[in-house]
Amino acid sequence: MILEQPFFCDIWKVWTMQAAMDITARYCHKEMEAYGSCVASNPSTWQEKCHDLKMKVAQCTSSHPVIQKIRQDCSKQFVEFEQCLRENQHQPTSCSPHVARFLGCAETVDLSGLDTNPVVQPS
Repeated sequence: MILEQPFFCDIWKVWTMQAAMDITARYCHKEMEAYGSCVASNPSTWQEKCHDLKMKVAQCTSSHPVIQKIRQDCSKQFVEFEQCLRENQHQPTSCSPHVARFLGCAETVDLSGLDTNPVVQPS
């Protein structure tokens, strides 16, 4: 069982990363598409050639009004999820109810009055 723990930890990290990517892709899809295309087109040099596009994804995720609203409205659920991961480093799958609560919260955030497709200002 001890040998399997890193495997499960890796799967859990991928799963939670996928959840974050789903939210990012939903609200920063143009930036994600451009970055993904760049990475696919430059398999050996993508880290250098796609850096600016990676930064655009980061800028979108930090400034998009919907993502900011999710971070604000669901901060309690996210903090509880992070705390669970810290307390259960060897059994991160025990935190699946926490991530489910966070994602459930994200789905119910009131987006009325928010610009869900803002124009990202170049930095």
